[in-house]
Amino acid sequence: MTIFTVHEAKTNLSKLIAEAIAGGEVVIARGAVPAVRLVPVNAPGKRRFGALRDRIAIDARFEDPLPDDELSAWGGE
Repeated sequence: MTIFTVHEAKTNLSKLIAEAIAGGEVVIARGAVPAVRLVPVNAPGKRRFGALRDRIAIDARFEDPLPDDELSAWGGE
């Protein structure tokens, strides 16, 4: 674990980001007290069209109108 003061972190931010992305543990301290940990953000995966094909099924009633009681519960009347 590498600990940097706030001043050192401001001066070397690009270096600290690179270290955190590479898997290093970067801690920023106020004085001698650790305050925060710098960690990389997990990028969202790439979406693929049709990824759920053959995994889910839509009922034949999917596009049927809702019953009156359910429609009124949703504020449709």
